[in-house]
Amino acid sequence: MGFEKVTAYLESLREQFDVRCCDCIVLKEHQVIYRHLTGTSDFEDTVPLKPENLHDIFSGSKVLTVMAVMQQVEQGKINLDDELGKYLPEFSRMQVLQDFDLTDYVSGGKFLFGWPTTKDPCAPAKNKLTLRDVLSMKGGFSYDFASPATLALVAKDTHASTREIVKTWSESPLLFEPGTRYSYSYGLDILAAVVEVTSGLRFAEYMKQNLFDPVGATDLYYHIPEGKRELRTDLYAFDQERKAYVAAKENPCRLTDCCDSGGAGICCSVEDYAKVLDSLANDGVAANGARLLTKESIEEMRKNRLNEQQLADFHISGLKPEYGYGYGVRTLLDTTKSKSPFGEFGWDGAAGAFVLADPETRLAVFYVQAAPESGTAFTTIHPTLRDLIYDAIKE
Repeated sequence: MGFEKVTAYLESLREQFDVRCCDCIVLKEHQVIYRHLTGTSDFEDTVPLKPENLHDIFSGSKVLTVMAVMQQVEQGKINLDDELGKYLPEFSRMQVLQDFDLTDYVSGGKFLFGWPTTKDPCAPAKNKLTLRDVLSMKGGFSYDFASPATLALVAKDTHASTREIVKTWSESPLLFEPGTRYSYSYGLDILAAVVEVTSGLRFAEYMKQNLFDPVGATDLYYHIPEGKRELRTDLYAFDQERKAYVAAKENPCRLTDCCDSGGAGICCSVEDYAKVLDSLANDGVAANGARLLTKESIEEMRKNRLNEQQLADFHISGLKPEYGYGYGVRTLLDTTKSKSPFGEFGWDGAAGAFVLADPETRLAVFYVQAAPESGTAFTTIHPTLRDLIYDAIKE
């Protein structure tokens, strides 16, 4: 195996895309076969990145939340065909927007200027809102995680829990009838609250006890401990008005110090996230022998769950045209557009994180960078890195 081209590509990202730092780890059959990191961890661009640095991975968190949900399914505590309202009663009587053009709203970027509310024309939902639909982003939810009701709660209670924050989202309307379309949403945050209900544990504690501790992963956090904050890689973004890089704010999905975001809350070291991810490439078993999931659950995760209309919705943005969508993860459908095999799956995150699991090759890839709003990560860096890695392991 020769990873020289992978290394050269990672080293080129600063010049090509202004990526100040990145870290990539590749595991095959439980063994680390490649690791390369480069750049600086601070906004001032002076401190070299270290292996122990922590990274906000935003939606890379979703993959691990799906694992928690599937664990609860395996234990018989969750039935994916149940209605969401069985676990979170406030979602039993949802309103659905009427005469709402989802395609125009998403493709036109109108969501950037605000999401619809129940002040818009609505009617009671006719379809059942099942956990299965929430898990595959077909529940009709938006990504208005800072809705007026949520902001009002946070202003009143800075210690509001996951369960309390999620409850405020039931006051927002669904974008469409459950099960009919696809819309990327805070559905995995809602399912984190469901796991709290079915397990009796705060979500962060559930994850620690059932995913992180079993594989010996200590540096995965929903809220960064004070003693670890100096290891967090600074986030930055490009300010179009000032034409300059600016320090980005803290992860906005950490709405309170007691709300554990299942959709975007994890800050972690590359090595420790990879310990959990590795199990998804090896039939649910981690390198130390700990079983996190059954092979059957992983197969369920990576099945495409979208019909033709929903696939069209998934591809509105132009991203991931070769993929479908399973339970909280993309899943490869068109092998002519990728060097990875059918069913390779994973997700990514707003700061540029990239998660890949491949049970056929028993390959796991985890990549991080610290550039929020870096669209080039999704359109260019991730697919290029993916294909270079597959070339490397075939040499």
